[in-house]
Amino acid sequence: MRTTLNLPEELLTEAMRITHIETKTKVIITALEELIRKYTISGLKKYKGKIDLNIDMDSVRNRECRF
Repeated sequence: MRTTLNLPEELLTEAMRITHIETKTKVIITALEELIRKYTISGLKKYKGKIDLNIDMDSVRNRECRF
């Protein structure tokens, strides 16, 4: 999808510099993906300690993969 955005040039340049991403499109896509990831994790954190899955992690770690 094509769209026109008014972005601060220095903000975009700094994001490209620190991430080593070479295109404006890719840096904006990466930023949007990270924003979505951050809010998804934030939403999941409200369930911390509230769901009892009753999983023995030692047995999960020691099981064999059968692919």
